Amino acid sequence: MVFHETTIPGAWVIEVEPVSDERGDFARTFDAEAFAEHGLSADVAQCSTSFNARAGTLRGMHYQTGDAAECKLVRCTAGAVHDVIVDLRPDSPTHTRWCAVELSSEGRNAVYVPRGVAHGFQTLVDRSELLYMIDRRYDPAAARGVRWDDPAFGIEWPTPLDGRIISTRDRGFGDYAR
Repeated sequence: MVFHETTIPGAWVIEVEPVSDERGDFARTFDAEAFAEHGLSADVAQCSTSFNARAGTLRGMHYQTGDAAECKLVRCTAGAVHDVIVDLRPDSPTHTRWCAVELSSEGRNAVYVPRGVAHGFQTLVDRSELLYMIDRRYDPAAARGVRWDDPAFGIEWPTPLDGRIISTRDRGFGDYAR
């Protein structure tokens, strides 16, 4: 695996290094020791998937607070997404800055999202699926979100060809209070 630090401290893009032969290839997608060497949480308390039927589906921007704050490793297992993280840590030098990366089943890369950083994505093709490896159990009482189009962040999202699909919940998040 190859680790590339993003512009958000503690957030990484992780690429696989496949070993190929006439059958196809084999690649590690997670290695607790390699994660620990980079100072990343290697705990996995639960795994979740997000299946999205249509291109233009936007989910986010989500995070957990308090003791439920979580680190996530997010990988696209089918299709492709425009994946975005926003630094919400008040003491961070990159507070309110965002970073985006394309995740795809073809590219097989992943993004590591540290605690205090919101995560969201917009699907680029139909039938896109993401796999989340999360180091804390989900706590509905600690679930929070910020608006995907909040001017405090200025996130640049791709313009979908057939319109954007966003849940009522995600549309309803308020402006970020600094």
